[in-house]
Amino acid sequence: MNTAALMADLVRDEGRVDHAYQDSEGYWTIGVGHLIDKRRGGKLPGHIIDLLLEYDAASATADLDRNIPWWRNMPEPWQRGLANMAFNLGWPTLSGFKKMLAALEAGDGETAAREAGDSKWAQQVGDRATRIQSLYRKTQ
Repeated sequence: MNTAALMADLVRDEGRVDHAYQDSEGYWTIGVGHLIDKRRGGKLPGHIIDLLLEYDAASATADLDRNIPWWRNMPEPWQRGLANMAFNLGWPTLSGFKKMLAALEAGDGETAAREAGDSKWAQQVGDRATRIQSLYRKTQ
């Protein structure tokens, strides 16, 4: 069988959608007819989840590189904390944490931790914020 021809047929018949959508039966689907609706047993294979994670983590760090290149000179725990926030919030929202970013750039992890914790975001994400604050309090 010609796999390439089959794949072309499937794209033609199913469509290629880069976001979750509900199919004609109301089931959540993504990509080329890939069922992800739990009601029908749909899921993403582990290796696809890993690829998405790699892509999203790389996108978050690329946003930081593009917007605040000095972040690469920070201690590794601070980099991890900031990249985690970039992944979670996206750069446009993270850029609003002006005092926290200024503290990180100045090398003041304690103030950065306090500023991260004094936010609506910290209330929303709970333990995640606490873990990131702990990273900002580390120097190595």
